[in-house]
Amino acid sequence: MVQLKLEIKAELENLANFQPQGGCDDPDFSYYFKCKFCGRDGTISMIPGRGRPYTIEDSESQEFAPLMLFDCRGFELVEFYFKDGWVAESTSGTKYKEINFLDGDFVEYDEKGECPVGISDLKHRFVVTK
Repeated sequence: MVQLKLEIKAELENLANFQPQGGCDDPDFSYYFKCKFCGRDGTISMIPGRGRPYTIEDSESQEFAPLMLFDCRGFELVEFYFKDGWVAESTSGTKYKEINFLDGDFVEYDEKGECPVGISDLKHRFVVTK
C-alpha cells in the first residue's frame, strides 16, 4: 500500500481559496482500475480528513500545500491535470463554480469586490507519505 499526497502550488489573485468541486476529502472517491496492457488491477481511494482547499496564504508563501491524500493499491499516481471541475471563493465572498483550466489560467472580474480575480502558474507534485 502506498499513500500519495497531492500537493499543489498556484498564484491566486484576490481569491481566498480554491478546490475541486467535490471537495478535498470526499470519502466516496474510490476507483477500481485495470491496466489495458498488463491486465493488473488495483484501487485508488481518497483518505478523508487529510486534504484541504488551497488558500491565499498558501499562495503568498509560494510553497506547495496538501490538497488530497490517496491510498494506492496496485498502482502509483504519476500525473495530474488541473482540467475542469474546480470552485473558488474571492476575498469579498463571491463564489465561482465550474472553473476549468483547459485553456490555462482562470481570470474573472469580481463585481462585489470591484477587482480582478485569477488563478495562474498551477503546479503539482505527488509525495509518498505514511
